[in-house]
Amino acid sequence: MATTTHRPHQPPSDTDLLRAATRYSAARCAVLTLCAVAGAGAGLLLPLAIGRALDALLTGGTADATRWVCACAALIGASALLDALDGVLTGTTDARTTAWLRGRVVRHVLAVGPRSTARFAHGDLVARLIDNAAHAGIAPATAAAVLAALVTPVGAVVALALIDGWLAVVFLVGAPVLVLLLRSFVRVSSDCVARYQQVQGDIAGRLGEAIGGARTIAAARIEDREAARVLAPLPELSRQGHRMWHVQGRSQAQAVAVAPLLQIAVVAVAGRLLLTQRITVGDLLAASRYALLATGIGMLVGQLGGLVRARAAARRLGEVLALPPAVHGTACLPPGGGRLELRGVRAARGGRDVLDGVDLTVPAGSTLAVVGRSGAGKSLLAALAGRLADPDAGEVLLDGVPLRSLGAQELRREVGYAFERPALLGATLEDTIALGAPRPSPARVREAARAARADTFITRLPEGYATPCAEAPLSGGESQRLGLARAFARGGRLLILDDALSSLDTVTEHHIADALLRPDPHRSRLVIAHRAATAARADRVAWLDGGRVRAVGTHAELWERAEYREVFGA
Repeated sequence: MATTTHRPHQPPSDTDLLRAATRYSAARCAVLTLCAVAGAGAGLLLPLAIGRALDALLTGGTADATRWVCACAALIGASALLDALDGVLTGTTDARTTAWLRGRVVRHVLAVGPRSTARFAHGDLVARLIDNAAHAGIAPATAAAVLAALVTPVGAVVALALIDGWLAVVFLVGAPVLVLLLRSFVRVSSDCVARYQQVQGDIAGRLGEAIGGARTIAAARIEDREAARVLAPLPELSRQGHRMWHVQGRSQAQAVAVAPLLQIAVVAVAGRLLLTQRITVGDLLAASRYALLATGIGMLVGQLGGLVRARAAARRLGEVLALPPAVHGTACLPPGGGRLELRGVRAARGGRDVLDGVDLTVPAGSTLAVVGRSGAGKSLLAALAGRLADPDAGEVLLDGVPLRSLGAQELRREVGYAFERPALLGATLEDTIALGAPRPSPARVREAARAARADTFITRLPEGYATPCAEAPLSGGESQRLGLARAFARGGRLLILDDALSSLDTVTEHHIADALLRPDPHRSRLVIAHRAATAARADRVAWLDGGRVRAVGTHAELWERAEYREVFGA
């Protein structure tokens, strides 16, 4: 019996996640960066060409002037072409990276299993997958844009130095003010962006809860009250949104206020140099353009704002990825009939022990019904029995093998589940019964449907088993029968029914119980039971009370105790 040693789960930081996203789109990012830098280069060469053309015209060099004018036209055309290519590459890179981030988070959520929805509300998870992934997905293209935005002012300062060193000195004296403005913007905006996205997730979580309870809300006629609850964080969202725009607007205004002063200073020095004949008229024109490009560092505010939002969004995605996925071994089950053992199992939820010191055995080929009052821990025990959750202490074994040691494929092949509210996944009714890998044959699907008493209502539908799930008018009991058929079709040595008979009428439940509880030495059954009739047909009954096994015996034996009868309202 082999097991595998795994490294502890290392959750990615927001920086790690953005780096991974950039590596995923590395080729596109490289091309995008080259285009952006080339566009910046064309923009830097244009003032030089305009200045040379002006000098040539003033000195009467018609041929030289023509060449420089043609160079200006070529640079303008190249800038336009590169700008168009940059737009296309930016859009496709954003879409590609966003899709990769969403795929990675979705796969992780499914690998984590039900614990992910216990940690995050459904609506909040959807908001992180849709909105936050989209914001984080722009990071690679925005980083390339920031690089190009840095090339332009740095190149402009170099160009000023090449015209005359004093021009660069004058600009660099005031440049630290712009850098401080950008630094302040990044620091202040990070906090309000993170808070804004957090409030967005809170509203999405509340909306998801309201949609899930729509029937209850309508029955109680509390639509207005529920709408007010969902939208209660809206003022805070508005406050953070206004704060975000205020920070960005203030930073841009400050940059715009400082930039003209630097431009005037550079042009003034260039004018004096012209008077002393150290530079030409064309150089003066080029210097004025380079001063404008150099102060364009203030335009970095928009790109930096995008990076700030991307990092805050990546941090929220990282919180989901921080949930450790279930770790499986490589062990295989020996021949057996599905003997299930829980040894000293303890499981806490919400800060309290729901199950504490549970010792329980389901003999191979037998049926054990688990009963107890609401909150006794029955559903959690069913989840632990098939490793939809892991205990905080103790061990769960199937035919002598710890569930943690089993390979994922082996575990899911040998353990079948049916739930109170089954998810009807798949395009058609046949698909939803055959859900899983490997897919059972059509004959097996129909045999399972007959055992679950689902074949009768499926064959009455115009398209039968090919009926799309979304178009099938199913009652709660019919949905449960499809879930039971899915469990029967999977086979396996252990079948777990978590209140999967609760919506069935008495006659249907009796027929299904006949198929379910038929003696089978190769399959055992764990049934969460709420009806005395179901418990009575099991081989033995485990009575849960306060997270502990109070008694195990036949239903008839336990029925003699008044407290046991009270569990069923008798």
